[in-house]
Amino acid sequence: MKRVLHWFRRDLRLHDNTALRQAVDSAAEVIPIYIVSEWKGAHRWTGANRQEFLCQSLAELAARIEQAGGKLIFRQGNAVRELALLVKETRAEAVYFNRDPDPFGREVEEELARVGEAQGFVVKSCKDACLHERGEVLTGSAEPYRVFTPYSRAWAKLPKDQPVARVSKLRTPGGIRSEPMPSLETWRIKMDAEIVPAGEEAARKRMTAFIASSLASYGAVRDRLDLSGTSRLSQDLRYGLISIRELFERCRERMETFPAVQRDNAAKYVGELIWREFYQQILWHYPEVLEDSFNPKFRGMRWKSDPAAFERWRAGETGFPVVDAAMRQLAQTGFMHNRARMITAMFLTKDLHIDWREGEAYFMRQLTDGEIASNNGGWQWSAGTGADAAPYFRIQNPWTQSARFDPDAAYIKQWVPELRDLPAEKLHVAPASGLPIARGYPIPMVDHATERERTLEMFAEYQGATAMR
Repeated sequence: MKRVLHWFRRDLRLHDNTALRQAVDSAAEVIPIYIVSEWKGAHRWTGANRQEFLCQSLAELAARIEQAGGKLIFRQGNAVRELALLVKETRAEAVYFNRDPDPFGREVEEELARVGEAQGFVVKSCKDACLHERGEVLTGSAEPYRVFTPYSRAWAKLPKDQPVARVSKLRTPGGIRSEPMPSLETWRIKMDAEIVPAGEEAARKRMTAFIASSLASYGAVRDRLDLSGTSRLSQDLRYGLISIRELFERCRERMETFPAVQRDNAAKYVGELIWREFYQQILWHYPEVLEDSFNPKFRGMRWKSDPAAFERWRAGETGFPVVDAAMRQLAQTGFMHNRARMITAMFLTKDLHIDWREGEAYFMRQLTDGEIASNNGGWQWSAGTGADAAPYFRIQNPWTQSARFDPDAAYIKQWVPELRDLPAEKLHVAPASGLPIARGYPIPMVDHATERERTLEMFAEYQGATAMR
C-alpha cells in the first residue's frame, strides 16, 4: 500500500507497538493521528491529573515521531467520523490501530469496521494492550473465568507474543490539517497535583530501574507503605508508554538469573500483571459491573449516602492517620500505593458504609493511572461484592494495617504533617473515645469495632432478605 493511517489510542510509544509496526511495514507513507475527546469541564471517569499526563505524553510522542521523519496529526471529535474524513482527505488505503481492552471502545471499533467496509478502506486492528485478550483465556466450556486462581493458571500456560522492532523511521505526507496540541485548557480543567514525569522516555527509565533494583524484592516489600518497593509503572501501562510484552519478557529474563527466593518475589509482580488482565476480561464480558455488584448475591444492596462523611474521607480528615495520609497523597500526586487503596476503599465501604461506586468514581477522577477495569475490580474486591473478592466479613482494621505496613509511621508523617512530632506507636492505636491523637488533628470519625459489627449485620440482613424472596 502507498499510504495508511495509524490511530494512536492507548499505545503512545514507538517501541514494540504492534499496529504501528504493521502500518510502517505495509505502506510507504504513514499518517499518525490522535483524536482528542471533546467533553468539557467535568467527566465521570477522568480528571485533570490523567489528562495532564496524557498531554505531556502526547507532546513527547509528537517530538519522537518528528525525529523519526513523520508528523503526529491531531483532530478532535467523533473518532470514526474524523478517521473517515482523514482517509478521504489523504486518499489513505487503510486504518491501523491497537484494540482497546475496555468495552467503551467496542462500539467505536465496530462502527469503524462498518464505515471502512462501506467506504472502501481497510480497517486493521491488533492486540497490544495486554498479553491475552478477552477471548483467549476461557474455561473448558468456552466461558470466561470468574475466579482468579484458575484464570491465572490458564493464562500462564498460553504462549506469549514477543516484542516487535521499534519504529525508527516514518514518512508522513505534508499539507495535512492538524488541530493544536491538546492541553488542560482543551477540556477547561485545572490541575493542582504534582504528577509523575510523563512520556515514553521517562516510562522506560522507570521500567529499567524497577527491573534492575526492585523486582527481586517485590514480593517481600510490595505492601510496605514506607518503602519504594512497587514498580510505579501503572500509568505507563495505562497509556501504553511501555509495552506489556516487553515488560513481561524483561521480567522473565531477569527472573531466570534469580535464586529461588528472589524468583518467588518477582513472581508476585507477574501475578499483578495477570490480575490486571483478569479484571479487563471481567469488565469486557460483564460490563454491568460498572453499575452494580459482580456477585449477584449483593446486587441491589443499599449503601448509605452521607455527603459530609464522604467529604471528610476525600479530604483526608477522618482522624485515622493511615487513611488520611493515603487520601492526601492521592490529592497531591495523583497516585496512591496499592495497599493504601485497599485500606481507604475498605474504610469507605466497611467503616462508613458508603457506596463503593462513589469511591470508585472519585479515584478515577484523581488517579493518573486510572484504569477502569482495575479500579472497578479493586473497589468491588474491597467492598466484598466483586469477582473473587475479599469475603464481606474480611474487614481490615486501619490501626493494625498502619502498624503492619508503616511501622515507623514514615508514610503517615510524610503526608500528615500535623502528626510528625508524635512517636510512631501513638499513630497506630485508636485514642480514647472522643479525643484526637494530636491537637489540631480530627477526632476519629467512627469507632472501627462498632462499624465492623454494623457491616456484618448489613451484609447478613441483605443476604437473609434476598434468600426469602
